[in-house]
Amino acid sequence: MGDADVSNVVLVTVDSLRADAVGAYDETRHTPVIDSLADGGTVFDHAFATGNWTPFSFPSILASKDVFTGTGDIGVEGAATLAGTLSEANVSTGGFNAANGFLTSHWGYDDGFDEFEPFVASVGSSIYSRYLATHPTVEAWIQLAASPLRRAGSWIRGETDDRPFLDTSRMFDVEHAAAEFIEGADGPFFLWIHYMDAHTPYVPAPRYIREVSSNWLGTHRMLHAHTRTGLGLDVDDRTLEELRTLYQAAVRQIDASVGRLLETLSATGVDDDTAVVLAGDHGEEFQEHGHLAHYPKLYDELIRVPLVVDVPGSSGGRVDRQVGLDAIPPTVTDLLGVDAPAEWTGRSLVPTVTDGKEPPDEPVVSVTVRDEEVTAQPIPRSLEDGELYVSVRDREWTYIENVDAGTTELYHRPSDPLQATDRAADPDEAERTVIDRFAPLAAAHAEAVRAGGSGADDGDGTGEEEDGSVDEDLNARLEALGYR
Repeated sequence: MGDADVSNVVLVTVDSLRADAVGAYDETRHTPVIDSLADGGTVFDHAFATGNWTPFSFPSILASKDVFTGTGDIGVEGAATLAGTLSEANVSTGGFNAANGFLTSHWGYDDGFDEFEPFVASVGSSIYSRYLATHPTVEAWIQLAASPLRRAGSWIRGETDDRPFLDTSRMFDVEHAAAEFIEGADGPFFLWIHYMDAHTPYVPAPRYIREVSSNWLGTHRMLHAHTRTGLGLDVDDRTLEELRTLYQAAVRQIDASVGRLLETLSATGVDDDTAVVLAGDHGEEFQEHGHLAHYPKLYDELIRVPLVVDVPGSSGGRVDRQVGLDAIPPTVTDLLGVDAPAEWTGRSLVPTVTDGKEPPDEPVVSVTVRDEEVTAQPIPRSLEDGELYVSVRDREWTYIENVDAGTTELYHRPSDPLQATDRAADPDEAERTVIDRFAPLAAAHAEAVRAGGSGADDGDGTGEEEDGSVDEDLNARLEALGYR
């Protein structure tokens, strides 16, 4: 098919995965499977999401478009999606999402998939199951208490039980569905799977907590951290360190699942014909700018993500120039020899991966919408829900503008990696040059976003039905993510 001579592409996206959570970006981290992909593939050192959370980032990942532009909503309804483009070219398509309510047919994400399952319906209809769906930490505690009995039962039956928890994150549902899709594929295929384990709350299996924390007993750390945060107590240094450990353990849990996915590719004999693309959809904050999780901000802990492209037969390497996640769809179509729609904003990275050509040295633009309170709920779903923030990045500088208020920030990341010193208030000549270069890009992007979102409050603009309704299962999963 494509120039890379592959027949299949697997796209692995991980919710809330910041770049420095992966060993390929921070050698102190423990992600052996992803690191092995990085060793043989191409690592993009400066890959940036186009938004701070899933609904603002995923239009670029699966439709190479910016949120709101063109369609005026946070989904991809009516857009030229990656799966739809491939399906029209007779590529089999499968998409499996671990119950992120923002990645469902409600927002058009099923478009073009021959097989699509968001696992939202797996919440169940009983009061008990619905309660657990919106309180996954409680579900984890129950499973934790029952795990010794489950292990003992497996030992008595002579079985090997290396999974002490039930599937709080729907990880195994996604994993099994992906394996069945691969095993049943007849001809070229595109498979997308989305993991949720690194999303709050972090409830990894204890063995992964021990694995990333020098084999310390992990159970009490989970209970202590979740109890304090659940009760709204101050997050002290100990609790913050425990949350970081739980997060890294959740990332390692995903890493192990990706390993089993790669084993399925090998067992079915298609690994040598299959390219693997792995990316985070956005990052996660651990109080670098005063909060936990991923509230509407545009600093690196939320926008810089891992992006690894492993193509069989390519030598790989590391790429220093910045790229946006809107490059993913044209990269996938290029690998499979399919023409990309003209309206896509991203450019294929295949020349970089296969021939070592540098990608264009162009800034990456990201957006968010923020209410007066950073932690306000429900999360913004239209431009009317708050003020529009636009960031522009290159390898060195981050420019952030509140377009509605007219305020700006500027950070030099090599000397200020935490983006703590705002240089926009009193810029020197060099800094003024950067601002003058980035401000028109932010203004143009804001204009495009507003043009696309001009009808965002008329029923279509939110991607919802005219009464704004979201079904009960979807609401339950959104609440489980901490959203209303």
